[in-house]
Amino acid sequence: IGGDPGIGKSTLLLQVLDRLTQNYGKTLYVSGEESARQIKLRASRLGIESSDLHVLCETDIEAIEVHIDKLSPKIVVVDSIQTMQRSDIDSIPGNITQVRESSMALTSIAKSRNIPIFIVGHITKEGSIAGPKVMEHIVDTVLYMEGDSYHVYRILRAVKNRFGSTNEIGVFEMRDSGLVEITNPSEMLLSERKENISGSVVVSIMEGTRPILLELQALVSPAYFGVPQRTANGIDRNRLALLLAVLDKRAGFRIQNSDVFVNVVGGMQAEEPGIDLGVTVALISNHKDKPVDPKTVVIGEVGLGGEVRAVSQAEKRIKESARLGFKRAIISHYNVRGLNIKEDIEVVGVQMVKDALNILL
Repeated sequence: IGGDPGIGKSTLLLQVLDRLTQNYGKTLYVSGEESARQIKLRASRLGIESSDLHVLCETDIEAIEVHIDKLSPKIVVVDSIQTMQRSDIDSIPGNITQVRESSMALTSIAKSRNIPIFIVGHITKEGSIAGPKVMEHIVDTVLYMEGDSYHVYRILRAVKNRFGSTNEIGVFEMRDSGLVEITNPSEMLLSERKENISGSVVVSIMEGTRPILLELQALVSPAYFGVPQRTANGIDRNRLALLLAVLDKRAGFRIQNSDVFVNVVGGMQAEEPGIDLGVTVALISNHKDKPVDPKTVVIGEVGLGGEVRAVSQAEKRIKESARLGFKRAIISHYNVRGLNIKEDIEVVGVQMVKDALNILL
């Protein structure tokens, strides 16, 4: 399990061990970073008091193996691999060689004793588990915890899984009592949305097999300091530049010389092209200072010709929109074909960006 420091990896695994202890018996939490007292304080905050959840503060792989054989736990957590070392290797903990050899040793322990082992790994600036990627080739499953310390939402995403699908995610909220599962992330992310504000649009993204609705906000203002600013939070900045060029060339809206700010509310990341149409609508909505109908969701990829292209799993996105009370969905006319929508929602197909703008604004 990888993620930025402080994202909640250790908290999640302590909570997981607590649940597994209740069902399977003895578990072991191995920490190379924190003292037993620190772990006890966190466990108390999380309401964990199981006597079958054992804690070992150790960094030597051989000593950990001896303790596992002595305790015979059902599940083991090692936090973190960057602090582990093998005494027969002449290098410091965190070194690529130590990370690789320690990972291989833990994998061998897991398979020879039939004990699942969760390994925590810190990620590099590039976003991969520090190694680089040496751990990912050794272990059976790789999970990444995404989010940031400024927002309460966390996403647990599988990027490798030898035992199941990588198309599933977990969405959590960080609270004082630990991580709490969000069973309806769309409703949570839209709960604070204000209606009748220009530049606000609801879009739909797919996180694995789960459709999630997000509020996307845009602000267009005159550039007073020479070079126009381009700020994008939650979407790709290069994608924003592309969409601005399309609006200029294909739709006739001259906002290239304005400061442009786009934000995905809630600190979520929306990298998929299915939000393109929503971005363009939000930009022109704010540019014209005309609010978009609050009961409309906008879905579609935008091509360089100004055309609106189809997106994957459109039916799931529309059904999720209807479930949350939306009355209209603007999508590519290519997606309209073959839809089996029985819910109370109007589906409007458009061919060009200009068509969507004319309907909504």
